[in-house]
Amino acid sequence: MQVSGGSLPSAPKAFLEFDEHNRMKPSTFYDRVVDVMEELVKFMLLLRDRADPVDRYSERWETARELSGRVNQRGI
Repeated sequence: MQVSGGSLPSAPKAFLEFDEHNRMKPSTFYDRVVDVMEELVKFMLLLRDRADPVDRYSERWETARELSGRVNQRGI
């Protein structure tokens, strides 16, 4: 199957964003990665003293069968 068009992801060319020392080249993409990482650090600093850890969406997600089995219990 052949896919046409310009909307293909650029992941196959991601290696072009790195230099010979495996560091990202200066670019707007690099700037964005740094911005995101700084925001993640700030977020972690805000939440580090919480008693209840923050869980991931993927850890909370349930299939319909799991949810039905948990909710439709015959007895407690």
